[in-house]
Amino acid sequence: MIVGRLIGCLIFLAGLAVLVRDVLVWLDTGRWVPLELGQWWYDIDNASLNLTRAAIERYLFAALWDPVCTSILSCWAFAALVVIGGGLYWLCRERVRRRFA
Repeated sequence: MIVGRLIGCLIFLAGLAVLVRDVLVWLDTGRWVPLELGQWWYDIDNASLNLTRAAIERYLFAALWDPVCTSILSCWAFAALVVIGGGLYWLCRERVRRRFA
């Protein structure tokens, strides 16, 4: 459980770092243009994004990529990372065990 909480915390912190980046860009340009999840993935490793698209279109369902995956990838990166990291941290929390006597 500690590993899940650690990974959740790291993902949450990555989301906060992306939010800080978005705020700095907003202060610099005067326009709110948050980084999208797909653009963030493309900046990190565009080959894996293209491989994922090809695998989904070829082996799962070709029409799944365009409406579903592109909608997910157009979400704000900081919001998705904060939600995923917080959710993982919450799922891996230590639960209080109650004794019934």
